[in-house]
Amino acid sequence: MTREPLRFDIAARDPESGARAGVMYTRHGPVRTPAFMPVGTQGAVKTLSSEDLLASGAEIVLSNTYHLMLRPGEKRVREMGGLHAFMSWPGALLTDSGGFQVLSLSPLRKISEEGAVFRSHLDGSTHSLTPERAIEIQTALGVDLMMSFDECLPYPSTPELAEESMRRTVRWAGRGLERARTLAAEGDTVPALFGIVQGGTYPALRAECAERLTGMPFDGYSLGGLWVGEERSHGHALVEGDTALLPETKPRYLMGVGTPDDLVEAVARGVDLFDCVLPTRNARKGTVFTTTGRLVVKNAAFARDPRPLDPSCDCMTCRRYSRAYLRHLFSVGETLAMRLASLHSVHFLLATMREARSALVEGRFAAWRKSFHERYESGRGMEPQAGRDS
Repeated sequence: MTREPLRFDIAARDPESGARAGVMYTRHGPVRTPAFMPVGTQGAVKTLSSEDLLASGAEIVLSNTYHLMLRPGEKRVREMGGLHAFMSWPGALLTDSGGFQVLSLSPLRKISEEGAVFRSHLDGSTHSLTPERAIEIQTALGVDLMMSFDECLPYPSTPELAEESMRRTVRWAGRGLERARTLAAEGDTVPALFGIVQGGTYPALRAECAERLTGMPFDGYSLGGLWVGEERSHGHALVEGDTALLPETKPRYLMGVGTPDDLVEAVARGVDLFDCVLPTRNARKGTVFTTTGRLVVKNAAFARDPRPLDPSCDCMTCRRYSRAYLRHLFSVGETLAMRLASLHSVHFLLATMREARSALVEGRFAAWRKSFHERYESGRGMEPQAGRDS
């Protein structure tokens, strides 16, 4: 048996940029790209059900290796039929390797050539993650796409530290790939595997990492270590440099980027897949993205505003509820506020990526990109209305 294959077909390209529309064919159906993945860290997108995600048009969801290995444990998930059955999700699933979460535990972890030893943020118990173990966990979860175990750096990092970390990430990628081959030979259904480009914010290091990873038979490639504090323009330049070195025939995934304008610009630079907790995290605090910019709906200015969050949006929240009602729910602490705002945020980003794809297929991406930015940066409909009070 071999590793589970991932087929990626390109349907259209924009002649004026690096943007392309494609389809990733997974064991759980096609994923039309460019695509945004709602983040279900612990097997759930906070406040939303699988039915909500399907209604919003999601075709792929992201979950997290680190959190699921701690609770409920990959063995339990496998006993329950795998992560798809466990969370009742019929579409594709991707898991990240846990590298970013290990970085966030910096006072509680130690990195060596073998891997990472860390203490759980839950109870202080000691655990280890190695390149091999990350592959084993993700295979046991039964997902469609998995990530190599990588070392994520804090920002800023010195060139020397970034170089050491990048080269370790490459070595770990090779070890994970070998473990995937072994599991497949033993009869496991092994997910498609992505290598992760690292190297901090140093173009030469990222180029070396991309060159070395593309010499290995990965099914796709991820761009890691970006949007961690660098200037936005620098981040976009690094994305452009990375994608220019990655194979045209394989999907490219920009990790952890999720504002609408950044997604559109990354699509223009040849990225196919995205994830970010920001849209739903902000929504739970009363801030949502809309066609004309960022809206803080919990503000008192919207206490008697009859408009939906976004008049251009056809999500369930915007079809049925007013800003005044959402503001009321936030002001009294109703959990429904978080759910309705999250529904809109997920729907809006999924719809934005569908619009980008349609524009690509129809040969009008450049015009759509310009129009999108003009609308998004306009701020129309955000102004407080006369006579409103709290």
